[in-house]
Amino acid sequence: MNPHAIRDQVAIVGMGCCKFGENWDKDPQDMIVEAAYEAYEDAGLEDPHRQIEAVFCGAQYPSKGTAEVADALKMYDRPVSMVVNYCATGTDAFRYGVFAVACGMYDTVLVVGFDKPKDRGVSGPSVAVTGVRGLPATPAGWFSHCAARYFETYGAGREDLARIAVKNHHNGTLAPKSMLKREITVDDVLKARIISWPFGLYDCAAQSDGAAAAIITRRELAKRFRDDFVLVRAIAIALAPDPKEDPDFDFLRWKPTVYAARQAYEQAGIANPRKEIDLAQVHDCFTLTELLAYEDLGFCEKGAAKEYIKSGTFELSGELPVNTDGGLKTFGHP
Repeated sequence: MNPHAIRDQVAIVGMGCCKFGENWDKDPQDMIVEAAYEAYEDAGLEDPHRQIEAVFCGAQYPSKGTAEVADALKMYDRPVSMVVNYCATGTDAFRYGVFAVACGMYDTVLVVGFDKPKDRGVSGPSVAVTGVRGLPATPAGWFSHCAARYFETYGAGREDLARIAVKNHHNGTLAPKSMLKREITVDDVLKARIISWPFGLYDCAAQSDGAAAAIITRRELAKRFRDDFVLVRAIAIALAPDPKEDPDFDFLRWKPTVYAARQAYEQAGIANPRKEIDLAQVHDCFTLTELLAYEDLGFCEKGAAKEYIKSGTFELSGELPVNTDGGLKTFGHP
């Protein structure tokens, strides 16, 4: 890997998203148009059909593949590529867009992610497991094993996870396009019905409909769009063996997060993430996954997350705010 290949070569000049939630009155194209045109406006694109040279899109449940985006945005005479990569879909679509610009192939591209799981008629993702090691066949059931092991090993408890839920619910009330706008208390979390112990209702992120978009361009062109552009320093994806079949999996960390962080920090030149990172948006399908991310990303030592949670380190007013928009828990999932 060349850690310097993309560092500061690509700039984000526009962002947009639709309102996340149970969007029964919208189809995927409605959400794509809303997100993309907000990004166009944010970037100051006067003629997006001329200025955008390629589109990279991502969806876990697309019904028409790339045509869903091409038809919605009338982008027919240029490449439109689709990424389907489960929970990493949005990141991976953005990654391909960054690579396409950084290598010099295109000057300006659109990245758009969208999904409408509420129209699928099921309450959650379809999961197929083989029963290896006796793990349950639901995401909540599976991650609850990690939570129980973490509690036993490091002395954490449901109250620590509850504080994460309370934080994200508060943050979600401040985001105009979030799915949930409801303050809750630790007591609310602890008294809610159990989904899969130790997870109660408020420890789990519900699925929602939504779409988001980004306009990215070469660094030297960014000032044509705006002065406060954001440079991309790193972008990484990693995999690990299926935990159900990995004899070295200890249920105390998420290996792909550790591997991807290592790549990203090398690309960005970060030696001390706890001190060098000011804000983080992490995958919080369950409160436990956010807790593990604190440690796997190097924001605190393994087993120490509960102390940082109690001290408010990851709250909006803390030293390293995490999921400032409410995360998957309240902004929207996906």
